[in-house]
Amino acid sequence: MHRRLKTYLVEDNKTIRDNLIATLEDLAQVETVGHASTESDATSWLSNPSTDWDLAVVDIFLLEGSGLGVLEKLQERAPHQHLVILSNYATPSMRERCAQLGANRVFDKSEDIDALIDYCVERTSQLQ
Repeated sequence: MHRRLKTYLVEDNKTIRDNLIATLEDLAQVETVGHASTESDATSWLSNPSTDWDLAVVDIFLLEGSGLGVLEKLQERAPHQHLVILSNYATPSMRERCAQLGANRVFDKSEDIDALIDYCVERTSQLQ
């Protein structure tokens, strides 16, 4: 049995979150290990040394705080722990800001779901 990519979602829209979980678990060998809809819940869980995760998929706009705040607080993480942004607001300047804050990749919700799936599959193969 292949190891699945332990993924944490930071998304405040329940419909998008549920659809993303179903899609990634079905197509990208992802195991969802948790989710949050606020910056403080996300950073608290993701920065806890006892939590086990490989990938965090983070939206920029959250119920409280932002994905940029999550990025800022998680700049120091284990090398295998990747953090990607998935947002409707993936403008060139936002992509640059996310890269400066340590995002491994930035994906646009409306255009890059296939690219996110490919990224997850690639990351999973690197864990084997």
